[in-house]
Amino acid sequence: MKPTFKIKRFNELSLSELYESLQLRSEVFVVEQNCVYQDVDGKDTKAIHVLGMFNNTVVAYARLFAPGDYFENASIGRVVISEKYRDRKWGHDLIKESLQAIKTHYNAKEVTISAQLYLKKFYESHGFIQQGEGYLEDGIPHIEMNVSFV
Repeated sequence: MKPTFKIKRFNELSLSELYESLQLRSEVFVVEQNCVYQDVDGKDTKAIHVLGMFNNTVVAYARLFAPGDYFENASIGRVVISEKYRDRKWGHDLIKESLQAIKTHYNAKEVTISAQLYLKKFYESHGFIQQGEGYLEDGIPHIEMNVSFV
């Protein structure tokens, strides 16, 4: 089985969807990666949220931004899969859903991401190409990557 995906604007999220999304982000980005940073950064209200649901629980998540909101191009951020489900390769489904939602909601032709360096090959498998040199973001090596739609 695979998760079902919901695409919602901030004001469409239920309280439990919002709570579970923030909890998942905190579990992975703050606790698992041992990175102290401000996850709730004031940008969630303008993002579109991609929720991967399995057994009525948020197990996959990403947030999407319109061109100009984060980067010049549309963007995907806070891409996360619950540690319990990473062996199922649901990250690929999450990226496909996110790219489709960007096409649908923003009619964008290009997407830019700030990817953790260790995920470079994963994003390359979805057509992303590294742009420029790597950099540290919150103490973790990152690279900027872009993909263009045909």
